[in-house]
Amino acid sequence: MKKRIIKIILIIAISIIGLITYHYLNQHYNFSIPCLFHQITGYYCPGCGITRCLFSLLEGKIYQAFMYNQLVFILLPFFIIYFIYNSYIYIFNKENKLINKIPNYVYIILLIIVISFGIIRNLDFFPYLKP
Repeated sequence: MKKRIIKIILIIAISIIGLITYHYLNQHYNFSIPCLFHQITGYYCPGCGITRCLFSLLEGKIYQAFMYNQLVFILLPFFIIYFIYNSYIYIFNKENKLINKIPNYVYIILLIIVISFGIIRNLDFFPYLKP
């Protein structure tokens, strides 16, 4: 059990260190990874602005982070709960009973939300959704 807890802590630590390192490289050396979807099509994907959103969250600028990508704030609670639940299952070596109980329509609804956000943010009626 101790090894599993250490693995989870290492995953979290490496993720945070990676994000902070990427933020540092972006700030001081203008190093960034462009969105290929936006470069090819000229449209914003549902994920456009996530990097700037995370950087703003690192700096404590919550409103600015929200303006970069609103979808992160909609889906973040689901991802946090999912990560905590799966970490619990991994640490205590339990059977994952929840994954089979979630109806398929929940996944379909989440997919519709993501696709709808990607379409709506490119419409001229909603300029505030653009990153």
